[in-house]
Amino acid sequence: MDLTFTNRFTKELPADSLTTNGSRQVNRACFSRIHPTPTSAPSMIATSIEVATDLGIENDLESDEFLQVMTGNLVTNDMDPYAACYGGHQFGNWAGQLGDGRAIALGEVLTPSGTYQTLQLKGAGPTPYSRGADGFAVLRSSIREFLCSEAMFHLGVPTTRALSLALTGDEVVRDVLYDGNPAPEPGAVVCRVAPSFTRFGSFELFPSRGELDELRQLLDFTIRTDFPHLGEPSPETYVAWYQEVSRLTADLMINWMRVGFVHGVMNTDNLSVLGLTIDYGPYGWVDNYDPGWTPNTTDRTQSRYRFGAQPQVAQWNLAQLGNAILPLLDSTEPLEAVLSDYVSYYQKHFRSMMAAKFGLTTWSPADGSSITDDGGPLDSLIHGLNSVMAMAETDMTIFYRVLADIPTSARLEPDEQLVERVNDAFYVEEQINAKFIMGMSIWIRAYLDAAHETELDDEVRSAAMNQVNPKYVLRNYLAQLAIDKSTEGDHSLIHQLHEVLRRPYEEQPEAEEFAVKRPDWARNRVGCSQLSCSS
Repeated sequence: MDLTFTNRFTKELPADSLTTNGSRQVNRACFSRIHPTPTSAPSMIATSIEVATDLGIENDLESDEFLQVMTGNLVTNDMDPYAACYGGHQFGNWAGQLGDGRAIALGEVLTPSGTYQTLQLKGAGPTPYSRGADGFAVLRSSIREFLCSEAMFHLGVPTTRALSLALTGDEVVRDVLYDGNPAPEPGAVVCRVAPSFTRFGSFELFPSRGELDELRQLLDFTIRTDFPHLGEPSPETYVAWYQEVSRLTADLMINWMRVGFVHGVMNTDNLSVLGLTIDYGPYGWVDNYDPGWTPNTTDRTQSRYRFGAQPQVAQWNLAQLGNAILPLLDSTEPLEAVLSDYVSYYQKHFRSMMAAKFGLTTWSPADGSSITDDGGPLDSLIHGLNSVMAMAETDMTIFYRVLADIPTSARLEPDEQLVERVNDAFYVEEQINAKFIMGMSIWIRAYLDAAHETELDDEVRSAAMNQVNPKYVLRNYLAQLAIDKSTEGDHSLIHQLHEVLRRPYEEQPEAEEFAVKRPDWARNRVGCSQLSCSS
């Protein structure tokens, strides 16, 4: 394969002084050099042609060299494999050293377009940060990572990418629900790709140990490589960097809320400083709209990482990042100002996003107010919809698509006829009672009045809405169906979903089966409703 490895991370940052494996505390280092564990009988399941093309290796996907590299069996001389060292807050508590426990970066490459990307194998075996675990990954979690990484990219959500998904030929023992019933499962490896895998937690570990020289080295390196437009590192640049990370994070949260994605484990070690979605573990997609829903069984009681709380958790995580770089500054005030700005920035851009979902970006309310004002007419529509959707299980993805099809003239229709237009989005027929019909019809009329005031043609408004409201998302049950078939040796559904999810906003008549509500059998099934961190 014609890859040009530059490996700036390992060349310029402090390395672990030991080269032996085995779980241990690693001090004054950003990484440990470690090779992937060879696999016994690897076979490729799926690849992303777009990612391969970006890397300049689109013609190598069928080669044995590609297979061996992407499953850890071949490390070329120009690679410099490593596992990163970092810490983090997990479920609100400081966890100390964490690090790449089952991910090994092969190194950084320079792409034909002049950008830098790091190739990382997830499930490549134990590292010094495995903390007693085996460092491997199972097929089910690897399928979910591969499909969701690519689905999110095509949805327009910032994310790490997935280059390949391969079986290792080895079995891995896992206890899916942590209930004392471990069982062997097929092992797999995903090669994921990103400009950087640096996390909030990468900066938290050093000050917790008093290692301020290393903290400064990592921050200076991050600014020079990933944020060069900010200028040379200095205290002022550190604040500017923190401001940019804050806004990138807010933008990411807005995108998650737009498409109904729930990360499920928003620990500080799982948030990227580049504002990318990273570490696809027990994530989920909102089927019936529920701000209180979390896909993570570990978080079932506390629901810290529930759908509606994600923007607030992101701000809390940003506060921890601010605390980490504070020793490099003279005052807390600039960091506090950034955290305050996060709220106003998020609220303003969230309203803009919702205006786009409603097709109301050109709306000029009759009272002369701005639609993005706090407490303004758009807020009334948002809060009104949240309230009425809480009265009956309403499929979030389907609702916005059918809403786009309602002409403004329909506001003159009787209540039941008007609500019938969005009937495909409701899960439980018994919940569509007189009270709900009244509430939903009132809301739809208010919405259509606003849409009428935009003076947009219905077809123009519908087309605009369908560019931001996806028809196809990786619903949990779809991922589980692909996992079930793949475990039996049939990988066809992985390929089918991968192709459909490349065009999530388009009408695909041949793929209508993937745009329907969650079936009843999936309501409480493991893998479809909630998942553990081993999922």
